[in-house]
Amino acid sequence: MPDTPLSLLHRVFGYAAFRGEQAAIVDTVVAGDDALVLMPTGGGKSLCFQIPALLREGCAVVVSPLIALMQDQVAALKELGIAAEFLNSSLDGAAAMQIEREFVSGKLKLLYVAPERLLTPRFQGLLEQARIALFAIDEAHCVSQWGHDFRPEYLGLSALHERFPDVPRIALTATADTATRAEILDRLDLGAARVFVASFDRPNIRYRIAEKTEPRRQLLDFLGEHKGEAGIVYCSTRKKVEETADALKQAGFTALPYHGGMDNDTRRRHQERFLREDGVVMVATLAFGMGIDKPDVRFVAHLDLPRSVEGYYQETGRAGRDGEPAEAWMAWGLQDVVTQRRFIDEGEAEDAHKRIGHAKLDALVGLAEAASCRRVALLSYFGEASQPCGNCDVCLNPPTLWDGTEAAQKLLSTVYRTGQRFGAGHVLDVLLGKTTEKIDRFGHNQLSVFGIGTSQTDKVWRAVLRQLVVRGLLEVDHTAYGALKLTQAAKPVLKGEETVMLRAIEVRPARSKKSRFAPSSGAGVHDDEDPLFLSLRAWRRETANEKGVPAYVILHDATLREIAARRPATLAELGEISGLGTKKLEAYGEAVLAVVAEG
Repeated sequence: MPDTPLSLLHRVFGYAAFRGEQAAIVDTVVAGDDALVLMPTGGGKSLCFQIPALLREGCAVVVSPLIALMQDQVAALKELGIAAEFLNSSLDGAAAMQIEREFVSGKLKLLYVAPERLLTPRFQGLLEQARIALFAIDEAHCVSQWGHDFRPEYLGLSALHERFPDVPRIALTATADTATRAEILDRLDLGAARVFVASFDRPNIRYRIAEKTEPRRQLLDFLGEHKGEAGIVYCSTRKKVEETADALKQAGFTALPYHGGMDNDTRRRHQERFLREDGVVMVATLAFGMGIDKPDVRFVAHLDLPRSVEGYYQETGRAGRDGEPAEAWMAWGLQDVVTQRRFIDEGEAEDAHKRIGHAKLDALVGLAEAASCRRVALLSYFGEASQPCGNCDVCLNPPTLWDGTEAAQKLLSTVYRTGQRFGAGHVLDVLLGKTTEKIDRFGHNQLSVFGIGTSQTDKVWRAVLRQLVVRGLLEVDHTAYGALKLTQAAKPVLKGEETVMLRAIEVRPARSKKSRFAPSSGAGVHDDEDPLFLSLRAWRRETANEKGVPAYVILHDATLREIAARRPATLAELGEISGLGTKKLEAYGEAVLAVVAEG
């Protein structure tokens, strides 16, 4: 009896049923048609081309931008008994040539390559000699110049359709707004492709965004809820990465830095430790993460504002790929907004790109300032309607709003009376009636606005200032050393024609680890202190070390938890556990049952 998509899903991958649009996507590609797939991280994108690769004649060529992703996926496929290889710079000449021969001779079912290699004359010649089952273009948003992670080498991939018009293509991404989707279809010549858009919701991730006050202490408080768990901390600069990693080490965390200024060998070693060891915290610039397949990342923290909602979604999506509870935490402040806007304005991009950049930044700041459900705001950005989740920080602790019209008028008036020539520090000093050399020199202690803000603290005024900049009532002039200036939107507020409601500053107590996830999160709270679960993890770690692969390539945490909960006594019972296909059952079944029997 010939294989079907469902029989392969069960026999090879160990899953009983497809999720969402997976079955329709698989059927489309198997039939020889093109597809564009937008599916959140952890949604099962890889199965959408791996199963068609097994069902169609020839070898699937998978275009992937990162070495780490290739290596992890190939290792996982080999564990399943699938003939898969990768071609990248980590291989010596002899190994690469051997893989090329296997590819041309038809021995492989999947071959992973970087876009740069795929477009070389040598590899194009190999493609002409081989039987190609399909082309899978992963991280397809990289082709979009409007996107958050543009890579020019992706632009050449439209040539695949020109040279191999009868080979189906599937482009996949976890992040693309409407403009980016249109550009993917256009630049990859996928006009006739069927478009599949899965829900962008990641219900297992709790989103928390805090005003940046004492970022180092705030980060340590957050990480205190995640002791012993794997996670990523993103910083905007290499220096900050190094300093933060050192601080976390001193606080007792297993923390490693990762950024473009490190030598390749150190970066590789740090990435391997993150992938293969438990409880490692990677402190990194945005150069780290795309394509990382590690399923048990329990948190992603941002110490600085990303560039866009797409970037934020992509980066936070690296948490909880296994569907288990995870958290996305971010601290941000006015300086983050000012810095990002300066980068956009001082960049070499055309004015149209700068306008898009500002619009994307404004959308992200709107998410950070949201007074209602963050998940609703996040999904709305991607065109998806939803209901309040009951599981983000705003739903769990609704912010207090206050009528800040008078406060806004005082601050705007102070900016105006001081000549719109000074930065935030000086304006607030005038507002608070402080005596400084600068105030004396400019005679600002003689102004009518001097000291009119003493009824509020400096911290409150900084929050007011940030929100006025975010709302577009004030702008920061980067060409005038950060001087604050009024915008047209400030006039109706100063005239009393418009009310300004502001978020109150709140100090929110850190929650204990066990209370992180409300029942409405859609993901159950698990107890990682179960002795059998810990024994299974120890067995998995030892097995992975022997094979030289990350632990999750052997079995996922979710599979181990199900084994610990059900305690199977026979291979037949073990075979009913999700994530255990025939090959893994043969390879590890007896060993797993022995651990269960001892436990």
